[in-house]
Amino acid sequence: MAKNESQDGEKSIIPAKYVDVVEDVFHAILAISLLGIGIGAFFYSGKRLIETQPFFPNGMIQGVNDILFIVILEILRTVISRFTDGVYQLDKFLIIGVIAAVRHILTVGASLTLESGKSDTAFERSIYEMGLNAIIVVALVFAIFLSKSAHRNR
Repeated sequence: MAKNESQDGEKSIIPAKYVDVVEDVFHAILAISLLGIGIGAFFYSGKRLIETQPFFPNGMIQGVNDILFIVILEILRTVISRFTDGVYQLDKFLIIGVIAAVRHILTVGASLTLESGKSDTAFERSIYEMGLNAIIVVALVFAIFLSKSAHRNR
């Protein structure tokens, strides 16, 4: 098979090795950017945790929210695994989705607890948001279960 031919016999304008190099460079830049954002978010979260008044409950809720955001940045590990395994790992993306949905549930729940003067419409909207995110969490956990089952059956 010629260098510029794909497996199905079609000719490609750009040789595959150049596409792979560009893709690797892009993923390296993405990984470095995510690492920088994670480090910046960590220090900013620490600063904000110290400055938030009152510490209980506002500072604690803000701290948990910030920590979960930093955990979401674990997507960097998925990008790095792309270099080692050559593929993206679905399970890691699903887990990050679960963390993001739970983070949103906690944020909405905390705002409901702290803000006593919400209108009925705002309260109902918050309850719907929490319910929808709970459904998303269940769906993502089910997708993780299906993915793990598929890997075991191979």
